[in-house]
Parts: sequence; C-alpha cells; structure tokens
Amino acid sequence: LQAKGESLFPAALAPPVAGAIQQEEVGTSSIYSSLLDLPVDFGKVEAHQLIKKEILLWETDFHQDDLVYKRRTQRSAMSCSGNCYWPRSENGLVKIPVNISPEFCVIIKAMEEFVTLTCIRFIKHTAEYDYINIVPGDRCWSYFGKIGGRQQLSLLKHGCIYKGLIQHELNHALGFLHEQTRSDRDNYVKINLEYVAKEWGNFEKGNTTNLGLPYDYDSVMHYGAYDFSNTDGKPTIITIPNGSVPIGQRVGLSNLDVKKINKLYSCNDCSTVLRNPSGHFCSYNYPHSYPRNITCLWLIQTLQGKVFLSFHVLDLQSSPNCSSDYIRIYDGSSRKSRILLDKCCRAGQLPAMVASGNTMLIEFVSDEDETATGFMASYTHGMNGIQVSLLVTCGMTKQIHTK
Repeated sequence: LQAKGESLFPAALAPPVAGAIQQEEVGTSSIYSSLLDLPVDFGKVEAHQLIKKEILLWETDFHQDDLVYKRRTQRSAMSCSGNCYWPRSENGLVKIPVNISPEFCVIIKAMEEFVTLTCIRFIKHTAEYDYINIVPGDRCWSYFGKIGGRQQLSLLKHGCIYKGLIQHELNHALGFLHEQTRSDRDNYVKINLEYVAKEWGNFEKGNTTNLGLPYDYDSVMHYGAYDFSNTDGKPTIITIPNGSVPIGQRVGLSNLDVKKINKLYSCNDCSTVLRNPSGHFCSYNYPHSYPRNITCLWLIQTLQGKVFLSFHVLDLQSSPNCSSDYIRIYDGSSRKSRILLDKCCRAGQLPAMVASGNTMLIEFVSDEDETATGFMASYTHGMNGIQVSLLVTCGMTKQIHTK
C-alpha cells in the first residue's frame, strides 16, 4: 500500500445491522491462488451455489444477511441523508481509506475494476478517522454506506475471496443495497416469500432511489434464483416475464453497476463493461466527431478463451507522439496490465489483436484540440489452446511469442 492520500493504483477508478451471513463457496480452491488472473468460471461463483448461514444479531445495530445497518439509517437503496456516502475531493476523486490484512492480496485485484472504471480510489489508511477495515472473518458482511469512524468489512477466508463477492460487499460500503429490493422490482421479478427461509431478509421491496437507471438482472448485487430457499428446488426469485434470465452472478461488476457508481458519486468517467461472447463498440458520438477532453474505457470480459479485437474504422487526430488524441489497449483488466497497443493516433487500419486471456481494456483519450470521426471495433473470443502475444504500435506489429 502507498503513502497517505496516494492511490493504490496508478490510474482510475454500511451500517452494522443485527444479523449477517457467511457465504461459503462450494468446492473452492485455495484463496491465495491468483483467481483473477484465470479465465472466469461462471459456474463456480453463481450465488445459488453458496452456502449461507445465520449468525448472532447485534444489540445496537441490525444485520440483514450480509448487510449491516445502523438503526438510524433508512433501508432505501442509494437513499440517505448524504452523510452515508463517501465525500468527493476537489479533484473529483472519491478517496476511501482502507486497511487490508496482508494475506488478502486478491482483494487488491477485486478493487481494480472500481479504480479503473469509476472515480473511486482506495487509499492506504493512515490517520483518517473514517475508513474501511477489511478483515478475515467467519462470515461475509459489510455496513451500508459510510458510518463514520472505523467500519468493519468481513470476508470469510474460505468462502468470500472471489472478485464478485468482494465487490458485492464493497458496493454495500459505497451505499448500494441488493438489486431485488428496488422499488420497481415487481416489474422484473416475482418474490416467492413462501419459499424464503423466515430468518433471512433482503427480499422486501424498498422505497429506493434508482438513479434513473434500469433494473439490472446481471448486477453483482442481485440474489440468485434459489438463494435462501427453505425448500430444495424451489426458487425464491423468478424473473419476469422471461423466467430463464440468469441472476445472481458473482463474476464482477456489471455495466450498470459501474454506471450506478459513477452516477451516485458524480464521477466524470466514461466506462463500459462488455461481457457478451462477442459484440461491437465505438467511440462516443460515432459516426460523428467525438467530444473534446474525454477519456473513455471499455472493459471486455468474455466467458472463456482469449479476447480477439478488430478495428473496422479508425480516424483520430494525428499529433507528434500521440500527445493529443489516442487509443491504448491493455492485455488485462486495468491500466497496470501489459500494453498490447501503445498510443495510436492516426487514420487507417490496425491489425487484429489477441489478449493472453479473457480480458482486455481499451482506453480512448481526446484533448481540447480538434476532433475526428473516431473508431468502430468488434470483439469475439476463441483461440483456445493457442497463445499469441502481440505488441502493436501504429504502423507496425511485432509478434513476441507464439505457442
């Protein structure tokens, strides 16, 4: 961790209630393995595969499953008096001091998506009064929002140390409740209360502030269909009108999760998460000129295989050493990842690029000068069993390693 006030990463990115749960992963491997460097295994982290256990209630606060509230706090998603949100600094960043147990290296990787895609910055706690204390515990839970002073965030060592589960608890600390408690949830899900184990909560509809964003089945904050069921094979949540829509993923932040964070904290970040097996994306305002002074990121996360990226249109303002507008591509999920394409700023064609794994980050930056049409690109996944590593510069492609 870095010095006081310094970001944990080189580039961007609540109240205890009376009962928490521990979410224990079935068949988990060692938590110290580099889980986030491996291709995502959606089957391992679906919420319905988690074992959930009740723990003791607290006297002054109250727990609801993995979420803890102060009694003075209303149970409204993203709706509070304002002091339960972490403050923005003058430069627009939301700096959150954290204290992390030294063995929890994987937590740093779980934080990277917040840091890369939002204005949230997790910094090393030194003398700050308000901070999050992340500790190994016998259960998984977090306070809702900022409560003041030291606030615990507990992660079960052998059940919670997965990217999506950690992000779920961090999102609670940022001020987000479970997706299925939204005020408009009855338009999207049916709650089978007769199958909800009576000791579990987080199924009641709240008077929530939804930030003008749509309901998100794919949210890392959504419960799975069979979570907290009192009867084997009976779902507690059914999606409507299509009952086969998957819910309860704990792979990572969804695209709408990112947009909600950026909107709640007034971040200026332009970020998109792409999780489909294949798709297209383009620069802002394409095919018209892109805006001045903008930085946009696209994080591609495919289910398996290696990300394969192709540019179909590329038209950027040219400048010496690409000091004005440019595209940069990373072989991974953050700006700390190895660079596949260093600053590129021209019109023309680029060779296809292949990531070493199932994630790739595309960064587009423009300055206050003239603009151009921008770009259009597509991606897919594949090339399983073949490792191709490319270093690309404008006008030149060098193949470093092929296997």
